[in-house]
Amino acid sequence: MDKEKLGLIHIYTGDGKGKTTAAMGLILRASGRGLKVILGQFLKGRETGELKTLALLPGVQVFRGKPMMKFSFQMSEEEKADVLQAHNAFLQELARRCEEEQTDLLVLDEVIGACGTRLLDEKQLIRFLQQKPAHLEVVMTGRNPSPELLELADYVSEVCKRKHPFDKGIPAREGIEK
Repeated sequence: MDKEKLGLIHIYTGDGKGKTTAAMGLILRASGRGLKVILGQFLKGRETGELKTLALLPGVQVFRGKPMMKFSFQMSEEEKADVLQAHNAFLQELARRCEEEQTDLLVLDEVIGACGTRLLDEKQLIRFLQQKPAHLEVVMTGRNPSPELLELADYVSEVCKRKHPFDKGIPAREGIEK
């Protein structure tokens, strides 16, 4: 595989189910082609079915940021500041690992949501994207990306919700939504 052709930036956004699932599909494809992959998850704390499977894939490493016990609107200013500091350090750690380990694909799951709720410094993310290794392919997921992130992206895919069982009061089901 010619890794010199890598290096683009993807955004999976929208109000529908499937942003993280699309990113997981790309991880599956990359692993199957022998690429080195890092998944960094922001704003997520619960165990999910895909994490168990990802642990079995060759060349895939999974890292999770500070577990979220509350939504950002439920947090005190002190709690928000703590999460912001933790997420900024987490992004720096992911960047360091990518550089040291010559990672081919970095998936930043819910990084856009972390920026949008001010639980990650978007300027730091933008600097990383501008200075990343040339061959590093980056995928970002989350709702409502800023104009600056959209401008940096090579791909922008939007997942649109038309209908969802949650609207009928059906909670997330194991093996399907989690």
